[in-house]
Amino acid sequence: MKNKPNPDDRKDNVDKIQYNISKTIQNCELADEMIAETSDEKMKKTLKEKNVRRKEALNGMRREIEDEARDKKNGYR
Repeated sequence: MKNKPNPDDRKDNVDKIQYNISKTIQNCELADEMIAETSDEKMKKTLKEKNVRRKEALNGMRREIEDEARDKKNGYR
């Protein structure tokens, strides 16, 4: 028996991306709180670097959500 590939259902992509954006923002805020509370300079540096990468990822996710929302053939309304 051969496996058939799952159909490409992209209807909820915008919702999934928005969820990821929200979680990434939440993680940035938590990291900022940890930076403010810790005296460990190595930890601060690590958290700041992570937040830089998170902010870059947010820009990409925002562009992706705009593309998905504009794509009428994926059925998102």
